[in-house]
Amino acid sequence: MAEPKKHWSKMELLSDSVTNPNIIIKGKLSYYSDCWDNGFEHSVVRYLHGDEISRTWEPRWEIDRLYIGNCVCIGAEAVILMGGNHTHRADWFCLYPFMDFIEEAYQGKGDTHLGDGCWIGMRAMIMPGVKIGEGAVVAANSVVTKDVPPYGVVGGSPATLLKYRFDPETLEALISFKIYEWPESKFDALKRHLCSSDLSALEYAIKAYDSENR
Repeated sequence: MAEPKKHWSKMELLSDSVTNPNIIIKGKLSYYSDCWDNGFEHSVVRYLHGDEISRTWEPRWEIDRLYIGNCVCIGAEAVILMGGNHTHRADWFCLYPFMDFIEEAYQGKGDTHLGDGCWIGMRAMIMPGVKIGEGAVVAANSVVTKDVPPYGVVGGSPATLLKYRFDPETLEALISFKIYEWPESKFDALKRHLCSSDLSALEYAIKAYDSENR
């Protein structure tokens, strides 16, 4: 039987497709728009060491991990650079990664985190060790070289903070709600208010739900 044709209206649910133990998926809703390539694990996450072939090798150093929150939206042809790509020492006279000194050359950047509810635009590149905050937006074609604050909007190469999605009071409230830590039943019950910009209604709904479910 022929495999169903890919189409832009369909997406790849990461919790169903990712097999790499170095990629940790939270929840079941995060997705990748995979219509134009070979999918998230093969085309987006660029492991020089730690991919499908090399993950069984004895590592020379600790392999960086990729943590992906729930409700993360990843646009087509995004790139996330991961472990093993950090062997070009800019502080050395020669940048070439000679195998004689490869362990000295390697400089780990740490794990990469895509926070709950963030949106990575089409063809954006996330550099190693970056943390994308909850609800943040990375504009298409951006190159993210440093952490992005919760609900921030960044763009450009290198990406810079353009604005925040909401005013400071709303930001503080949203972060305090710990929305993406809610049990599935609470999330589903309050989803209508999450798909809105009425903070007062959301606050009221949260209090009502918590009161009814003590």
